[in-house]
Amino acid sequence: MVGQYGGPDSVAGPGFGPLTVRPVSPPGGLALLLGAMALMDTHVATAEGPVEGQRGRRSRRGTISWRGIPYAAPPVGPLRLRAPQPVQPWTDTLACHDYGPSPIQDKMFTARGDGTFQPRSEDCLTLNVFAPDTVAAAGRPVMVFNYGGAYILGGSATPIYDGAFLARARDVIVVTVNYRVGPLGFLDLSDYSTPERPFDVNCGLRDMVAALEWVQRNIASFGGDPDRVTVFGESAGGAAVLTLLSTPSAQGLFSRAIAQSPAADLVVHRESSELIADEFVRQVVDPRRRVGPERTEPFHTPDQVARIIDGADPFELLGAGNRVLAFTRQAQLSDPMPFAPVVDGEYLPQSPVAAAIGGRTHRVPLIAGSNLDEGELFARFWSILPEPAQFLVGVHDPEVREELARLYPGTRDEVRLSADAVFWIPTSLFAEHHAKHSPTYVYRYDYSVRALKLSGIGATHATELLAIFGIYRHPIGVGLAALGSWGSTKRITATMQSLWTWFARTGVPSEQWPPYSIDDRRVLLIDDPARVVDDPDGARRAAWERVHLELRRE
Repeated sequence: MVGQYGGPDSVAGPGFGPLTVRPVSPPGGLALLLGAMALMDTHVATAEGPVEGQRGRRSRRGTISWRGIPYAAPPVGPLRLRAPQPVQPWTDTLACHDYGPSPIQDKMFTARGDGTFQPRSEDCLTLNVFAPDTVAAAGRPVMVFNYGGAYILGGSATPIYDGAFLARARDVIVVTVNYRVGPLGFLDLSDYSTPERPFDVNCGLRDMVAALEWVQRNIASFGGDPDRVTVFGESAGGAAVLTLLSTPSAQGLFSRAIAQSPAADLVVHRESSELIADEFVRQVVDPRRRVGPERTEPFHTPDQVARIIDGADPFELLGAGNRVLAFTRQAQLSDPMPFAPVVDGEYLPQSPVAAAIGGRTHRVPLIAGSNLDEGELFARFWSILPEPAQFLVGVHDPEVREELARLYPGTRDEVRLSADAVFWIPTSLFAEHHAKHSPTYVYRYDYSVRALKLSGIGATHATELLAIFGIYRHPIGVGLAALGSWGSTKRITATMQSLWTWFARTGVPSEQWPPYSIDDRRVLLIDDPARVVDDPDGARRAAWERVHLELRRE
């Protein structure tokens, strides 16, 4: 143990005693105080047209939200499976009081928490801005969030992503973004592209870039500082952050990055994307077709494919995509998920980990980490992680294989093995190499409310979002905090929000959280209290490092 963070209003670090949590904004004297007393107008002129937001009420008092702002043209008709196009400007004020529709996905994933569901539509390219309702003397830091969901589900209307509480508590601008998921976001039909009907690859990733371009054009009008934009995300959203760090067209659009529980190498390579596209077209044509591992040669012409795709209902495409998920598993493709950013050699030249190893990630400060009990969510509720045996079979060195088996001896360790292989180890590898040119801070989220500890779920996937977005005090988090965890949830929320937003403000989360390096591999274990340790679970990390060295030699 090197140091601790403790108390609702204190943070401690290596070799230091308790330290007061960072203020929400640097002191600026009377001019800043007087400037902050003026109320911000709910009417904002964007480059595309005027928008009107809403002042928060009750628990959201002190904020303004603009929800459902279009940042690109509706990707429908001839724009289906095309890169996002500029939105048609408007002159009348657009009332931005409600979230836009969620991307096309299964209905169950669009629950709003009150017994209703968010509408779904291809016309989904909107974003939301949450801001304090006062005018600041200088532009506020901006935090742009991309949701998770394995690139097949998710939407910014999900209640846990409400940015109002974080914006008010820490005096930042929060932007949450809708991007296309599933086949409409990540299917690669480029082999069937023609001048008359082109198909673009990586539409969902291009959506995220288009949203960041919107932020650069417009965020100053909402009181934000375009020179201090932090892109952050969790799960697939965290993987997207690392992918954006590896995407040439995203360069210069953000100045800091936070990747929470990313599956750092969740991508599809071209050899897989071609098979997936072929099977997808077959599934659209014949929904009763049995999926199987056999190689299916292309059998439709590009003109036929254009008619099939353009003539299909979006929910027909969703159904075909769900069946292709089964095909990917049965065909035992090297890429476990069919819909994810495609390494096409152009828009995305390399996978994120390969880009980091090659020193080709964007030079911006990074926070990256994973959760202590990452895999429990998947083991109990959503069986999406590969089986542990798949990872061990892929290890050719018998000594390393035996060592991994020894390091993960129990039944619950099998869950941790899969989660480590998908989340922790690739993220650590990315961080190790990104740290060679940019400040990089690595964490492990260990905090769990008592209810989750008693259930055995613990600090599982996505639980850190409750603290970051300040949800423990509100209906979705109240039940979790009820069994004697009120005090600790207040402290963990203060700690997480302080670290995340001070990083957004300055590029340094805390002087007491040292940057990561291969010399000591210092990691912040975020708990109540938190502590900095050298190379936690170092034996497991070293064993996996040998696996990755072996794979890179092949």
